[in-house]
Formats: sequence, C-alpha cells, structure tokens
Amino acid sequence: MLGQLSRPKISKGPRALGLLQLLPNGKARLIPVVILVDGQYYDASAYKASPVPMALWAATEYEALRTGVSQGLFTVGGALQNQQTSEWIAEGTWQTAESLAARATRKPSSPIPRGLEDETGPPVLRHSGATKPKPPEPVPTPTAPQAPAQSQPASPSTPTTPAQSQPAPSPSTPTSASTSSAPSLPAITPEQEDQNRPTLKRGKPASSPPEPIVPPVAVTPKSAVHAPTATSKTAQVQLIPAISDADGPEPHSYIYDLKPDEELALRNKMLALAGDEVRARAKQASSKQVGASESPRSSKQRITTRPKALQPNFEDVQFRVFDLSSSNEPVMVLTASARLPESGAQAASAELQYLVALVARQDINGDVHKAFSNVTDTQHLDVEPKLELIDAVDVDGDGRAELLFRKIYDAGSAFLVYRVIGDQLYALFDGIPGE
Repeated sequence: MLGQLSRPKISKGPRALGLLQLLPNGKARLIPVVILVDGQYYDASAYKASPVPMALWAATEYEALRTGVSQGLFTVGGALQNQQTSEWIAEGTWQTAESLAARATRKPSSPIPRGLEDETGPPVLRHSGATKPKPPEPVPTPTAPQAPAQSQPASPSTPTTPAQSQPAPSPSTPTSASTSSAPSLPAITPEQEDQNRPTLKRGKPASSPPEPIVPPVAVTPKSAVHAPTATSKTAQVQLIPAISDADGPEPHSYIYDLKPDEELALRNKMLALAGDEVRARAKQASSKQVGASESPRSSKQRITTRPKALQPNFEDVQFRVFDLSSSNEPVMVLTASARLPESGAQAASAELQYLVALVARQDINGDVHKAFSNVTDTQHLDVEPKLELIDAVDVDGDGRAELLFRKIYDAGSAFLVYRVIGDQLYALFDGIPGE
C-alpha cells in the first residue's frame, strides 16, 4: 500500500504581509502592505482601521523572511499615521534569528542560592528588612573564650575608659550579653549582607559607575557608522517582507542555485530582452513626437532610412533568480536604468533615463520566455510608475511564492503583488498610492 504524500499546510487566514524596515541604528519599523481574509485581499493599512488597522494591533508578531528564509521576529508595539500621506507605520521590538536560536539553545543557569551549602538542606527565602534568624553555631563559639579574660578591667594600674568601665559581664543581665558579643561578631549592614548577590541597577549609580562598559556603548557605534565613507553608503535601510499568520506552511528558501557562468549567461539574455524593450519604448516616444511635427510624406521617407539598432547603456542592474514553486524552474527578474547613446534622430531620446523591470521564465530546454515587462522614463513617472522588486514571498500561504514590487510615482508609492503562472503574471493586489 502506498504511503500518503505529505502536502504543505495551507493557511486559513487571516494572513498579513508587511514590509520591515531595518534602520542603520538597529531599530526596526513595519509598513503594512496587504492582508488576506476569507480569500480576499485588502489594503492592510485600511482594513478595520478603527482607529488602528488590524495588521498593526499591539503585540502582533511578524516573521521577517528574506527569500523565504527567516531573519527574525518583529513585535508591534505601537502604530503612527502620517497626517499628510495617511500612511501607517508601526514601531516595536526586533529580535534576530541568531538571538532567538541562541536563547533557545541556552541552558538555564542554576546558581547556588546565597547561604546554601551542600549539607545545609533546602534554601530559605529571606526578605530585605526582616529579622534574620540567629545562626546556631557561630554565636556561642566566640563568646566562650571571653569569660576568663574578664579580670583585666580589675587591674588598678590600667586607666579606665568609658568603653572599659563595664567589667565582668554578668550572664544574668541582657545588656552584658550584647556588649560581649559585639567585638567578636560585628553587626551586618544591609549593604554588606547583599554584597555577593546580583542586583539590578536603574540609571547611573551615584558612585563609581562601571567605566569599562559605558565608553563602548556611547562612543563606538557613532564612530563605526560615520567614520568611513564606504560604511555610510552600505548602511542603508534594509527592506524585508514580513508575514503574520498563526497558521500556514513552514517557510523555505526560494533561491534558485546557479553556477557563476550559468548566472552570467542568463543575465546577458535578460539584458538583451531589456534592450529590446527600451528601444521599443524610445521608438514609441519618438514616433509620437515626430508624428506631431512632420508631414506623412516626410515620416514615410524617415522610416525607409532606418538607423541601426543601438544597444542601451544599462546602470543599476539588479538580477535575481527564484524558484517560486519549488519545481526547479527558474524565474528571472531584472530591474535597471538605461540610456540610449546619441545618434541622429535618437539624439533627443538620449537625454531620457529609461527605467525597466523585466520578468522571464526559462523552460526545460533552456529557452527564455518573457512573462512581463514594464518600461517608463523619468519624464512620465506621473502616469507610468517605476517598479522596484522587493523580494519573493508567500503571500497567500499555499507554499508557493509571489513577487512583491513597489511601484513609485512622482507623488507617492504603493505595493504590487504578482503571481507567476506559466509565461504570464497575474496581479493579486494592486495598491493605490496615498494622496
């Protein structure tokens, strides 16, 4: 009999997606993106915002996932809304995956309580200020040898002082018992009593602050962040998708492993496709400009003398390869900016900077198929946004990953979630930028 195949656990929702911002100073903030409730996607910054959105309720935990791999936990502490843009953002506590793993594997320490020895039995709870029980052994031992030495104050040759004017302590008087025990067993103050016990300190102590600890905390981070120029460039805000869901499958990596030569070959193929998209965009823009200024006859003559296709100059190329469905089929995403070199009729378009986002899939034969393309330029960001890839993340909790983009306009930004099916992309959520 064949065994049953294990299927990934599917989330029943609600399932919220946020964007975690890790600041250079170590603090973290969360931006709500989308929430899935009963199979429907809603804007997480507006869903049940009465007054705080449901996705930003206090004590809500988000697991930060970089390409499916857990990076840590963020716990919402409080939420704020920008009155100008109406955007919500949450602040809270951030714990890295390393600190959580170290805490889980750390063995609980079991120090021996103060005053407990191997042969003395169970520990005794003592409260500060309470009367301490007298020890059975130490008190009578030092008082025994003091009895024969009481003949010294009776000597007439020794001058008497106020402290020595009390000779021959009598056992019947309670005052003599206390004075005789004072030199042998000094009184224990509360400070001496708690000398070997760990204490909590709040604020700066009144005397002798710990010198070795304070200087690194106050000085070292500032110099480490601001000293070299290279560090300040790399110390940018990190953006990591974060999921809050009490159910759903276990996270796993969506990275598609490639050898360096294989990655370079796929990158060149994607750049070739991106070059075609940029030239098509430039041709469309130039045809509109020429059509408005030229007559049909001159336009026909210009088409017959078509120049050679020019290769754009790409900058800020970001190329990533994912295995979204764990089927060993790579999905490639390329984002870049490009400029066309000046040449004849295309000299006017050389001043434009084109912004391209391209998604393609490679089949089992190694052929690359374009699934999605978005090309705009710096002069049309008011109507055609630039797409910036955030990461691959499982938005609906079915074990497959979707592509999370941020679309950027001149006046604001919003988020976009695409599902890749075959050679096409389907928008699961398309946000509207704040007014």
